[in-house]
Amino acid sequence: MPADLQGRPLDLEAARALLEPLDAQSRLRWAAACFGEGLALTTSFGIQSAVLLHMVSELGEVVPGRRVSVIWVDTGYLPPETYRYAEQLSALLSIDLRVVQAVMSPARMEALHGRLWESGNLEDLQLYNQLRKVEPLDRALVELQVRCWASGVRGRQTDHRRGMTPLDPVRGAWSLRPLLTWTSRDVFYYMQEHGLPQHPLFEQGYSTVGDWHSSAADDGDLSGRATRFGGIQQECGIHLPGLMGEGI
Repeated sequence: MPADLQGRPLDLEAARALLEPLDAQSRLRWAAACFGEGLALTTSFGIQSAVLLHMVSELGEVVPGRRVSVIWVDTGYLPPETYRYAEQLSALLSIDLRVVQAVMSPARMEALHGRLWESGNLEDLQLYNQLRKVEPLDRALVELQVRCWASGVRGRQTDHRRGMTPLDPVRGAWSLRPLLTWTSRDVFYYMQEHGLPQHPLFEQGYSTVGDWHSSAADDGDLSGRATRFGGIQQECGIHLPGLMGEGI
């Protein structure tokens, strides 16, 4: 696993004990001090993405000269509202955005494999996620020499995420979760307090949004991550353990 800026191996248990009582901003400041330019943030420009993007944009005021790379995995299948929201937040906040995409275009993938999300087959969905999400992220982590990547995952979102800690080894790097204990209400009030715009689909009942074909508004029976991926699975693979380049 990656060492800190001084080349020292990270004591995971000591780091977790230190991070556990810290607020989200303090967790980011710790990672910036520990990993320097080896720290990155992943974003989906989804419903809650503005929170961490705002925190990262202000990190330079606390840690002078610290500009965190923001990795956006663009699958090529995001809703039009997400692409417009990404433009809005990028113009509003000072972020170093790195857009990464699959090597295989959407048209080529569909020609060779079909519309993988339509079959209702778990293996097809896993292949889709591997091609469009996991491989591009793994490639970006290697190219940017990322030692630690922060994300906006929250423990209440899925069964898998309930078992996460503030810092875990994931995809060959350290995965930091500044918002792990936050609720949807915490996200909403933070955005209100800082005047951050909501994702356009929030007003249409979406509590989470990914690709247009695998996202849906809450309908009373299903809500949150249960509305994603046609109910077949809750995770796309990015946050599952694995070495860079291994897949899900």
